[in-house]
Amino acid sequence: MKVDRVNTLRGSRAVGAAAYARQVDAVSETEGLMAVGATASVLGIPESEFTPRVRDAIMTLMGEVDSLRRELQQMRTHLEEAQKTADQDHLVPLLNRRAFVRELTRYISFSSRYGTPASLIYFDLDGFKLVNDTFGHAAGDAVLEHFSRILLANVRDSDVVGRLGGDEFGVLLSHANQDQAHKKADSLARDLNESHAVWQGRAIPASFSYGAFELKSGEDAATAMARADEAMYAQKRGR
Repeated sequence: MKVDRVNTLRGSRAVGAAAYARQVDAVSETEGLMAVGATASVLGIPESEFTPRVRDAIMTLMGEVDSLRRELQQMRTHLEEAQKTADQDHLVPLLNRRAFVRELTRYISFSSRYGTPASLIYFDLDGFKLVNDTFGHAAGDAVLEHFSRILLANVRDSDVVGRLGGDEFGVLLSHANQDQAHKKADSLARDLNESHAVWQGRAIPASFSYGAFELKSGEDAATAMARADEAMYAQKRGR
């Protein structure tokens, strides 16, 4: 008699796979029963009342809890993504003004509570309208994005950078007093002056003014922003 070895092997493999699947199901069921038993113990259900019906009810409840847990995690993820989108400037990779003011308020509060210094640097591009009028708005956007990336690349992870208006930028420095803020502002200014935005193969220089000062305990964000603006204009007049 001729034996079909191929079909025999396939049949053996199918039997083996089925047996393995039954083992997996048995293990899963055992683990599930153990989990149900542990849950029943936590709920204070006596062993005498732990009937198959009670077990099935607990398994259903555990499934619903797992489903709710997954939904909650998804909601948290969506909320975090929505928060990041709401805080992001629409053009450059920085915080928008609303988010920056929120962080400024937090820095002032932290400084007042723990006595640690914090400072604000304010940048304003000079004659930015002329850049738009001469090269076009797309070139102006390239200047803003380049300016933003230079600032981000030269601050610490603990610092905060935001776009406050069309051509205005702010940098919050944690653990930095007045003298340290001035030195950091001068350093950032050198970095900005040494690198220009490039649009369609042409370098577009951009001049700017800046001011720096240490945040005062007890003041609000609006006062701090006004003082930053004054410091920037004082530097501009002096220049």
